[in-house]
Amino acid sequence: MAGAAQAEPVKVGMITTLSGGGAGLGIDARDGFMLAVKQANNPDLTVVIEDDQQKPDIAVQLADKMIQSEKVDVLTGIIWSNLAMAVVPSAVAQDKFYLSVNAAPSQLAGKGCNPNYFSVSYQNDNLHEAAGGYATSAGYEKTFVMAPNYPAGKDSIAGFKRFYLGDVSGEVYTKLGQTDYAAEIAQIRASGADSVFFFLPGGMGIAFMKQYAQSGVDIPLIGPAFSLDQGILGAIGDAAIGIKNTANWSKDIDNDTNKAFVETFQAEYGRLPSIYASYGFDTANLLLSAMAKADVNDKDAFRDALRAADFNSVRGKFIFGPNQHPIQDIYVREVVKEGDVLTNKIIGTALIDHADAYASECAM
Repeated sequence: MAGAAQAEPVKVGMITTLSGGGAGLGIDARDGFMLAVKQANNPDLTVVIEDDQQKPDIAVQLADKMIQSEKVDVLTGIIWSNLAMAVVPSAVAQDKFYLSVNAAPSQLAGKGCNPNYFSVSYQNDNLHEAAGGYATSAGYEKTFVMAPNYPAGKDSIAGFKRFYLGDVSGEVYTKLGQTDYAAEIAQIRASGADSVFFFLPGGMGIAFMKQYAQSGVDIPLIGPAFSLDQGILGAIGDAAIGIKNTANWSKDIDNDTNKAFVETFQAEYGRLPSIYASYGFDTANLLLSAMAKADVNDKDAFRDALRAADFNSVRGKFIFGPNQHPIQDIYVREVVKEGDVLTNKIIGTALIDHADAYASECAM
């Protein structure tokens, strides 16, 4: 600790989505991150926050400003994989650390891995792989699959199909940010499917779920947590009750860190945390754990301190694989109503100590 006491301050640049249809996701990630920062009360940590407006060109401009003018040591915050692909390769090439609170495209997990890039959340395919495994175990034989046409959408369907043993009765890529799903719901109705897997985060998921409920199509839905997470459920309403989704975090994971996180987040912000908030909280605590061990200017030592992941995660055990993506358990949750509040409850474990499919392609 003597070395840590003499360490240089760490400046973090958080680029995230704070306006537009995806704002809820970025706000939750920011709030989870800043809750951990507040709790640590570490005077050596400074955070600069900017809104990327869910636009890759804005994200690139902000990253350049933070690196060149703000002189940040660490970047974080990006929610959307197309923005991550626009920002991360350049940032790590300039010897900045990037800690992902969410987006984790396959390109950065395999051949495009980098010693300065850490995904604290997952690899994009992971929760969808668990959904594919669940659909198989539930006995579904003909699943219709749907996701937005951007890197995470392609990863999601690839992940689902990797673990799904049935037939795909239809495969549709929607426009990113789409709000009208009449055509897709008509395709689902005509497909002969016995189930639907959909990955539609943020406002996309809200729009689809409302229209699907009104359509009268009575085919069971399966999704990753992003389609049915805490920030979305209130807007969807009771139509979400009973739908199964897969997640590596839930508010009912039984450990002291998670219980305290849920309680303090609710006290601080007046709402239950989402999965994005949990990732933000873990990312900040990972960073703080590295700051306690090493000087950020000693890149090798700081990198080793990050790899050690010596912090208490809301998920319980937390370890990085060889490509610096988590190896972790993934659960099946069901949407339930607790009093007047819609939320998720764990009903099983889909995958245990699960690593991503691209680690073997990483040359680190």
